[in-house]
Amino acid sequence: MDEIRLKKFYEHMTSGKPVEEEMLKIFNELSQEALQITMEINNKYHTPDELVELFSKLTNKHVDKSFRLFPPFYTDCGINITVGKNVFINACCKFQDQGGITIGDGVLIGHNVTLATLNHDERPEFRQNITPKSIKIGNNVWIGSNATILQGVTIGDGAIIGANAVVTKSVPKNAVVVGIPAKVIRFVKEN
Repeated sequence: MDEIRLKKFYEHMTSGKPVEEEMLKIFNELSQEALQITMEINNKYHTPDELVELFSKLTNKHVDKSFRLFPPFYTDCGINITVGKNVFINACCKFQDQGGITIGDGVLIGHNVTLATLNHDERPEFRQNITPKSIKIGNNVWIGSNATILQGVTIGDGAIIGANAVVTKSVPKNAVVVGIPAKVIRFVKEN
């Protein structure tokens, strides 16, 4: 996809405005590209270095050689994911990244985690409309298996998201959150 259309896509998807028909066309093109790359990732063995290369291609950004991924991995866009150094993504994770997903350094993401940056309008007559909002994950965050992080959430550095938690609101630095919806139960002590 040409750089002008990509720039237009990034600008719109970070604006918080509903997705319009023109953006849906770009969205669909990017989805097809992401499907091709994730099929390659998921359907044959790749060395760790090959996975770094494929994830760089998927995100259209340099991914550090310290990145680790256990396939399968699913995304419906790819290019709106940014990962830091020493990031580990375990098997069966699903990233709906159109609204933007930023993952800091040293992040651990457990099995079957879902990150969802899109939401539908609540009003029945506008239910088909979607609105993007980004997810930001700080440094040294640990996200437990089967957790779901919803759009617009920021997770502070050092936080722990418990297994099966549904995170609907931003999480403070070093907080441990669990439950549906996730609530702070304590804070991690810093050295």
